[in-house]
Amino acid sequence: MLNFFGFYNSVKLHKSNTDDHRLQNLAKSTLGSASLSKLVKLPKGEDLNEWIAVHIVDFYNQLNLLFATCQQCTRNNCPVMNAGQKYEFHWCDGVEFKRPIKLSAPEYITNLLNWVKGYIDDEQVFPTGTNQFNKKFLQTAKQIFKRLCRVYGHLYLSHFEEFEKYRVESVLNTSFKHFYFFVKEFELVPEKDYEYLKPMISKIEKN
Repeated sequence: MLNFFGFYNSVKLHKSNTDDHRLQNLAKSTLGSASLSKLVKLPKGEDLNEWIAVHIVDFYNQLNLLFATCQQCTRNNCPVMNAGQKYEFHWCDGVEFKRPIKLSAPEYITNLLNWVKGYIDDEQVFPTGTNQFNKKFLQTAKQIFKRLCRVYGHLYLSHFEEFEKYRVESVLNTSFKHFYFFVKEFELVPEKDYEYLKPMISKIEKN
């Protein structure tokens, strides 16, 4: 069984001081509640960039855990990164892959998660201590969330039966519910960029 609340220990968090741990614990406390739409809101007196940064680390860790569960997500089974038959994604990071390239789903997701970790480990993007966030942080965060959303799309539309088989679909559902309410609250991902997840979103909004 996946340990949803253990994802905080799966990688090194980007910060270590007391205030940051307080924010991480505050974010974590929202996961046990049905009122995620209210609890993802920025706590009074907290910095928006800091709140977003903490959640990027959280969702990165969650998706690492969820992706590791998908034993059927192989190059043979998933030769392209997609979210259903209508949506296909090509990888480009501007460094190793300067032009969009078609990769298998596991290769795409692995590159994506490594790309996100590169930002998390970069103190110019995720500052430590009393250092300030740069002016482009929100722009970078939106790009990260947009790409993380694609992983949820692939997991739902290609591997949901596998999650059901191992009886951990509730883990995926809770993670995505948290993700959706967060990006919606702060307008981090345009609706057109998660069109492929509309059936799941409709269920979330009805509950």
